[in-house]
Amino acid sequence: MNIANALTIIRLCISPFFLLVYLKPDFFNISTTGLPYVLLALWAVSELSDAFDGYLARRYNQVTELGKILDPMADSIAHTTVFLTFTESPVNLPIPLLFVFLYRDSVVSTLRTICALKGFALAARTSGKIKAVIQAMAAFFILLLMIPHAKGLLSQENLHFTSTWIVTGAALYTIYSGFDYIYANWSYIARMLIPPQNPTQSG
Repeated sequence: MNIANALTIIRLCISPFFLLVYLKPDFFNISTTGLPYVLLALWAVSELSDAFDGYLARRYNQVTELGKILDPMADSIAHTTVFLTFTESPVNLPIPLLFVFLYRDSVVSTLRTICALKGFALAARTSGKIKAVIQAMAAFFILLLMIPHAKGLLSQENLHFTSTWIVTGAALYTIYSGFDYIYANWSYIARMLIPPQNPTQSG
């Protein structure tokens, strides 16, 4: 355990708290107009912890095997949680969009794990990092849209419509990043999928 991994664990803890605050603001004594600001603060802390944990791990040579596992897991959980949360009112995202993020992360994580057990690592892709940034920005813009909605300046229909198109764009790039990851690492994946050949016996 080090500072970088501690930040990652904080990000993991923020995710369920974000969901609870969104669904039950009254329980936390948060007003309707104040809710978007609280959610923005939680999301900002989550994304900043993501930026700093990687920086600190490299800066102070604290890269660990635990961190290599926790960091992508925390990213996936954070982003999936926020979009899952947005399937509820007032944003009301279509649930099928959520499965795009779930399927992509599940496939990539499974391939990475199996290949690691086989003794070779799948290289990370720039498209994966861009995907994470796009997803984070999509969530950020939706939270910004919740501010005028909470003040009665943006109808729920317009909030839903605009948010759906924002997340659809993020989902399309997420699909691309998944195919890009598989294509770039296909030689390793093929080695995993093709069973070893039994030596032929003479005679």
